[in-house]
Amino acid sequence: MEQARGLWGRGTSQWGRAVLAGVAAAAVLIGTATAQSGSARAQPSGYLPPLVPSGSAPPQPDHLAAALYMKTHPNAVPEGTNDFGCKPTAAHPRPVVLAHGTDASAYSDWSAIAPRLASEGYCVFALNYGGKPGATSFGTEDLRLSAHQIGDFVDDVLAATGAEKVDLVGFSQGANVTRYYINKLGGAGNVGRWVGLASPSYGGVMYGLVPIAQAIPGVLEAFAQVTSLAAIQQVQGSPIMLELNAGGDTVPGVHYVTIGSRVDEMIQPFENIALHGPGAENVVIQDRCAANLTGHFHMVYDPFVMQLLLEALDPATAPTPICEPVQLGTGIPQVIIGGNI
Repeated sequence: MEQARGLWGRGTSQWGRAVLAGVAAAAVLIGTATAQSGSARAQPSGYLPPLVPSGSAPPQPDHLAAALYMKTHPNAVPEGTNDFGCKPTAAHPRPVVLAHGTDASAYSDWSAIAPRLASEGYCVFALNYGGKPGATSFGTEDLRLSAHQIGDFVDDVLAATGAEKVDLVGFSQGANVTRYYINKLGGAGNVGRWVGLASPSYGGVMYGLVPIAQAIPGVLEAFAQVTSLAAIQQVQGSPIMLELNAGGDTVPGVHYVTIGSRVDEMIQPFENIALHGPGAENVVIQDRCAANLTGHFHMVYDPFVMQLLLEALDPATAPTPICEPVQLGTGIPQVIIGGNI
């Protein structure tokens, strides 16, 4: 992670600045044609290949612990992940490809979930997408370019494992770029199940502030300078969100599952998480466990969400999730500190 140089200064994590704004001030704003699938997919201008981290690293309890580890291990990837010699089993024939969120990495968002999936017998893969050259944090660049990176990584996973399809799991922005790959880049034939954790399916309004900003020329563009292009592309009503959902939220052949929270700190109204249309299933944490007040940032470190994910990937064999209380705001301090170390 970058070295902090003041609360909003250069070096502060871009997504960390967004969290600080939303939590502390509540006044900063969150801020083609369909290509062919597989190797025939044309690479757009500005495309960079995805980065595939390879330094196996231990599980972590939260984002802060992962950020501290990455200070000295920038090539970290969750243990059990990116083994290109892994061969899917009859029990789990589809490899699982994980896509991190904004201003994050494969390790920062999946250090807990990926090892659990591997221990359950899945072949697990995770990339670092959407980064500038030399970046140490990712998911900051144009969502369309990131979706192409997802597609190329899926091609590599299918070629290495011999599998016919993968299951895609995206957290936050990762849900949008993976769904863009499926819905707009012809990736549906390569995917069995798609799971979006805290998916900004219709973007967010940040407690009603985004529509105000959209009415004032230049405000969202200014916000992009202190966060990232990817952050403002995910506000409700942005051109790319309208493009993503044009023609329907889902396409035939893929089973879609969103797992969301009524107290998501970044996506309001929380109904913007849900998908609509054939093949869509929407799971609300509090409908399954009212005492669990996990929000956006703790999602990928919450054991109950991990169990809901196992259920979404394989409902026939997954154990029944165990409900335990989680306090409101859990994980936010770790994200803020981790983005400023």
